[in-house]
Amino acid sequence: MTTSALHVARTGLDAQDVKMRVIANNLANVNTTGFKRDRANFETLGYQQIIAAGSQADSENKLAIGLNLGTGVQLTGTERIDTQGTLNTTGNTLDLAIEGSGFFQLQRPDGTIAYTRAGNFKTSADGVIVSADGLPLIPQIQLPEGVGAITIGNDGTVSAMVPGQTEPTQLGQIETARFVNPAGLQAVGGNLLIETAASGTPQTGAAGLEGRGTIRQGSLEQSNVNTVEELVDMIETQRAYEVASKMIKATDEMLQYVNQQI
Repeated sequence: MTTSALHVARTGLDAQDVKMRVIANNLANVNTTGFKRDRANFETLGYQQIIAAGSQADSENKLAIGLNLGTGVQLTGTERIDTQGTLNTTGNTLDLAIEGSGFFQLQRPDGTIAYTRAGNFKTSADGVIVSADGLPLIPQIQLPEGVGAITIGNDGTVSAMVPGQTEPTQLGQIETARFVNPAGLQAVGGNLLIETAASGTPQTGAAGLEGRGTIRQGSLEQSNVNTVEELVDMIETQRAYEVASKMIKATDEMLQYVNQQI
């Protein structure tokens, strides 16, 4: 039984170590544009059934309860919490935020599509609207040379004053993508997510339609990490880790006592 206690405590140490790593990543990205906090989910390991509930206690009676011993805990996965972050007004023309569900679409160098909530866009040397890492939006939008004031509507329509024109010219429309299970998207770094079998296929189109959120120009979505909440979770995790460590120490002392006395 003491050996089993060592194993159970070890699984607890592993679980709390993973949870602390998730919390650390959340806190590290507290100022990352469009970042969504992660949460570690756990489940119990299999139980050892010593005595089955309802088994025969004697010729006339059955046991009301059984004897089951737990074998520890294991990580089932990390879940991204997709709640809306605070929208911070910047006033920059190409700073965009999605108010509601949805993601911006970016084309990666290998031709695949990545999705992001970070809307701090720039223009390339060719006038193409790109992410901070230089990935172009899908559909691609190119601004003519010498373009004037740029306006991006709530539905993603991009208009600007083009030299030689007296009225704003429509240059394209930024489309967003929505997923049935956005938590199933895989994070690949660089504020990017990619489609998986769990996320389902993207439903793309104009912002503000079919459940997709609207676009707000001149704003950026902040991280949805709550520093106070993360710090409280960190303290609880640290205490749980300490308790599991003490369990290992206590079990080791019990084993040492038995070895010395027998």
